Amino acid sequence: MSFDRDRLPEPLAYFQGEGLTLQGRGKWRTTRCDFHDGSDSMRVNIDRGSWVCMACGAKGGDVLAHHMQRHGIDFVQAARALGAWTEDGAPPPRPRAFSATDAAQVIVLELLVCLVVISDARRGITPNEADWARFLAAAGRVETIAQEFKT
Repeated sequence: MSFDRDRLPEPLAYFQGEGLTLQGRGKWRTTRCDFHDGSDSMRVNIDRGSWVCMACGAKGGDVLAHHMQRHGIDFVQAARALGAWTEDGAPPPRPRAFSATDAAQVIVLELLVCLVVISDARRGITPNEADWARFLAAAGRVETIAQEFKT
């Protein structure tokens, strides 16, 4: 049994998958802190996965540390949950590649979310915090996919 750091998820995808909306354009992005329910107080490095909350002081060096602390689990449990733990020398299955068809399907669904929020706003309905956060997450996912296909 062993840990394989190379199998940890890419930081941007991991944090978005945890429901965090990362704001900003540099390698350090801003998001809410779930450790103390603070808004816009946590900084996340999307290159290395390190993170720190400027308000409560919660911090860690990678996505594994975040997963352990956020879910209250130990190292092996977190490594298993993230697909970075091998049993009996056999590597865990790699996730399948994210195809152009998969990307198109995600974009369609996320744009539908955006369409609903924008349509409501045009009718004078102000989105609540949850709807606004979901709108920003959808827009962020579309941007992430667009960036991936540019390279």
